Amino acid sequence: MSVYSRYVFPWLMDLVMSGRRHAELRPGVLRDAQGDVLEVGFGTGLNLAHYPEHVGRLTILEPNPGMRRFWPRRFAASQVEVEEIPATPGGAAALPSEAFDTVVCTWTLCSVQDALAFLGDIHRALRTGGKLLFIEHGLSPESRVARWQRRLNGINRRLGAGCNLNRDIGALLRASPLSVERLETFYIPRMPRIGGYQYAGVAVKR
Repeated sequence: MSVYSRYVFPWLMDLVMSGRRHAELRPGVLRDAQGDVLEVGFGTGLNLAHYPEHVGRLTILEPNPGMRRFWPRRFAASQVEVEEIPATPGGAAALPSEAFDTVVCTWTLCSVQDALAFLGDIHRALRTGGKLLFIEHGLSPESRVARWQRRLNGINRRLGAGCNLNRDIGALLRASPLSVERLETFYIPRMPRIGGYQYAGVAVKR
């Protein structure tokens, strides 16, 4: 892992993702979390303040050790008990099988190296009937916006520690072993469209 990815990018990501526009979206994604909950791509812990009260315990997976510097103050401000499981170079490959009722994935699929393998690991980690709750940015249906997403993707990958602007999240979910139960798409208002097109919803392990 590069010095930039470990020491600079976590600060930059926390600055961008802690804004009001993203904060307003988090409760809607997390409201259906129940049972044994896993959050993959925990990042700097910005979701922690938005979990519903009935979630008393949370398992987290975060492959970037640079994110940890933000955790102590967010753990201290939350009533949720947090347990970390170790990440491997393949990300979710460390997950136990059929161990969780809910998996939460927010703005993470854009940056995992093999998104389909990652979704397969989430499917394996869920119990039958378990749900993946997600929100991700990705490929816009507008051809003009999509062209710019493709043009700028290389630069964005370098600045965003592997973050892709042009992944078709809906197509990835439909190609995974999970069944898409709900999928909403929209732009975040007053945000550049190349990074503002969102996919949010629920996918289920049948």
